[in-house]
Order: sequence, then structure tokens, then C-alpha cells
Amino acid sequence: MRLGIFGGTFDPIHLGHLILAETVREACRLDQVLFLPARISPLKQQTAPTEARHRLEMVRLAIAGHPAFQVDDLELRRSGPSYTVDTLRHLHAQRPDDELFLMIGADSLADLSRWREPRELLDLAQLVVVNRGDTLPDLTAFEREFQRTTAGVVDVVNMPPVDISATELRARAATGRSIRYRTPRAVEMYILEHRLYRSDPVSMAAPAPE
Repeated sequence: MRLGIFGGTFDPIHLGHLILAETVREACRLDQVLFLPARISPLKQQTAPTEARHRLEMVRLAIAGHPAFQVDDLELRRSGPSYTVDTLRHLHAQRPDDELFLMIGADSLADLSRWREPRELLDLAQLVVVNRGDTLPDLTAFEREFQRTTAGVVDVVNMPPVDISATELRARAATGRSIRYRTPRAVEMYILEHRLYRSDPVSMAAPAPE
């Protein structure tokens, strides 16, 4: 199986995440994309994410009905920060015959040397660098840093810019503004029902489903 690995805090998951996953699935001919919500991002330890149970359920709601999309709570079951190399080791041990494709944004490529054991990470999975817009990522910097060519190691997949961010959704939800058409309807309703991201104690009833 050609297995795509898509990690992130997903706080909350939104349409940009789903478009990215579907774009890579099609471009790399993946059999399955595995969404892995992180307990704590190692590069964002100063910011506490929303409770794991909420983020996991929102991913489940968002991908429901897509036969190639699955979610795994592997990283949520581990204590401490979620290191990608540990996840890849686990998946490789569980599924030794599968090809692993690690999906990252082009901006994360520049930070790869800051990740835990990046050279082993490159041995465990093919990197799929998702590029938004027309400016290609600097692959020469990667080759200098890791002293290997990108051939057979890095795939670049282009997708149109999607101007949606989890930060924006949290800010809108905090002040009661609409998040419709930025995240799947089921996720929107979940956020409203559980009053996630609200900055005040006032209850905001969820509108009746249409």
C-alpha cells in the first residue's frame, strides 16, 4: 500500500487540510491517507491545543465518507510532544511492506533540520512537499543540508492557495463570527455544540441542522 501520512494539530481541521490531502492522494497515487492528530507539536510547545478528544472527533467528522481517508489516534495515545520520526518508526514496524509518504508544507522543508532525527525520517518515508502558489521551494538548500539529492527522496506537489487557517477559524469562533464554508458543516456544528474556542462564558446555541 502507498500510505500518505498527514500529521498536525488540526485545531480545528478545515477545508484547506482536506484539499491538501486530496491533492496529494491523487498526485502521488496514494491508496490511503492517514490523518494523525498530534498531542503536542514539538515546535509549538508554548501553545496548548484544544483537548485531544475534540480534535480527534472533528477529524473523524471531516473525513467521514471518504474511503481513502482514515484517522489514527497513535500520537494522542503517547505522552509528551509528538515526534514524527517516532510515528514513522511505529508505522514502519506495523506495516513493513507499505510505502510511507510524509506530507509536509513547503514552509516546513526549511525547518526540517530542527526536527528530531531528520536523517532517519528521510530513510523511513518519502517526503511530499506541498507547495501553495507559484514560487517553488528551495530544494538546493535541502540538498546542501542533508548532502543528498532530492531525486527519490522529495516529491513536490503544487496546489492552489487556500486562504484558510486554523488560527483564523479559532479567532472567528471566539467572537461568534461565521466559520461556514471554511470547515465541513459537521465540524462547524460540533464546534458550535461544544462551544469550542469561545472567549466568553456565554452559551451560543447551535442552529438547527438543515
